[in-house]
This record gives sequence, structure tokens and C-alpha cells, in this order.
Amino acid sequence: VQLQASGGGLVQPGESLRLSCTASGSYARVNAMTWYRQAPGKQRELVAGVNYDGVTNYADSVKGRSTISMNSAKNAVYLQMNSLKPEDTAVYFCNARIRVGIRPDTFWGKGTLVTVSS
Repeated sequence: VQLQASGGGLVQPGESLRLSCTASGSYARVNAMTWYRQAPGKQRELVAGVNYDGVTNYADSVKGRSTISMNSAKNAVYLQMNSLKPEDTAVYFCNARIRVGIRPDTFWGKGTLVTVSS
């Protein structure tokens, strides 16, 4: 199973960005997909997550500015981030709980860099 993340880049404060992450490989079901981020010198933190049933959760720092969604095939997650701030600058990582065998395993994608700067 692999997670492929994309969508990072350099944007100005106030602009928007959409991150995507797609799961590929042989598996039974994606149970949940979550975006984390890690800023320089800081610990990795949860940004937003969505489970198979569409239940979402957000960090307070992005609530109201971001929307996470999963596609109908339940193999991709999107994070729409609006009104970006310099403090949103970080490497964003996609995480997924995917049932490969009997129990779900945790997978991580390679990070995608988001830089918010004027």
C-alpha cells in the first residue's frame, strides 16, 4: 500500500491551496485518512481527518478555514485550505488507517511542503 500526496506549494497569505492524497495497492478498505503537518522545529500535529463514514475532525487552528473530504471510491482524501496564514507553513503528511489483513495498519505518505509567505 502506498500513499501519494500532492498539492503543496508556495502561496501568499490569504490564498488557498488544495492537498490531495491517494491510496494505492492491494487492501480491503480505507478506514480513515488524516492530514498531519510539521513545521520547522515543531512536533508533528494533526490538521484534519475523515473516516469511512464521512465523520470529520479538525484542529482548532484550521477549523473554519479548511475542509477535508474523501472521494466516493474511498481511496483519496482532499484538504482544501483557505485564508492561509504564515503559521500554516509546514510539511504536510498524509496518514491512513487501511485494512490490509484482519486488522487495519497505519500508513504514511511522503510529505508535501506548504509555504505561506509574501
